[in-house]
Amino acid sequence: MNRFLKIAAVSLGVLLLLVGAGVAGLYAWSGAELKKKLTTPTHAFTAPTAPDSALLARGKHVVDALAKCSECHTADLGGGTMIDDAAFGHLATPNLTSGAGGIGADYTDADWERAVRHGVARDGRRLMIMPSNEYQYLSDEDLGVIVAYLRSVPAVDRETAPTQLGPLPRALYAAGKFPLFPAAFVTHTDAAVPTVPVDSTVEYGQYLGTVGCSGCHGATYGGGNIPGTPPEWPAAANLTPTGIGHYAFTDFATLLKTGIRPDGSKLEPFMPIAATSQMTEIEMKAVFAYLKTLPARPFGTR
Repeated sequence: MNRFLKIAAVSLGVLLLLVGAGVAGLYAWSGAELKKKLTTPTHAFTAPTAPDSALLARGKHVVDALAKCSECHTADLGGGTMIDDAAFGHLATPNLTSGAGGIGADYTDADWERAVRHGVARDGRRLMIMPSNEYQYLSDEDLGVIVAYLRSVPAVDRETAPTQLGPLPRALYAAGKFPLFPAAFVTHTDAAVPTVPVDSTVEYGQYLGTVGCSGCHGATYGGGNIPGTPPEWPAAANLTPTGIGHYAFTDFATLLKTGIRPDGSKLEPFMPIAATSQMTEIEMKAVFAYLKTLPARPFGTR
């Protein structure tokens, strides 16, 4: 019996050594990935230099209702902790204002475009989680009003702790299951992005959906589990006719304003109702019109 116990103890020790070596290797490799830099093309993008009240109001609307920036960067845009978990690590969003600890005072037009559209920091590091795969489609006009508005918001003095990734996202990224760097899914181009006229059209609905909905509901809007999210997070809904084909526009508008489905049930709190409730009727009609054009797809085919 003692012999078998000794063999088991040795085997366990070897196993722990192998696991330890694997974890060390994972951290070394992922650490190198975090430091990688990316050069992006330059584009003659210029934000408005003397925005009036109407333009700033438009910028606030795009930031809050359409791009949903405050969902991650907090209501005052001063940034803060998104996740603090032993397995996932500490994930914080930067302070976008000009206050102490913020980037707003130093960022140039080129820096803002690089971060928003390309998912790359001013020093070339690839930004984590930043949904630039969606924001790359923001028109020059909308990106311009975003930048103008961010430069106008009250300064928030807030230092945010640096992001420290835990073992779970590192392992998922290594396995190709976690899109840690959205810059990998951006078509890095220096071309101008044209404005889509604001109207209750399918074209404008497609623009709004691409910028603000496709990240969770998927490029096909078939819904399903969102890659890289914790297992307790609910799956995104199917927005094709399979999922909401029975909705009237009034049902859809009520859903976006209140988070209440036609059957009276409530959406999960992960749906950003604080943002969608600020959408205008024209914007809601445009998105609804676009979703109605999509082919019906099974749930989970995001």
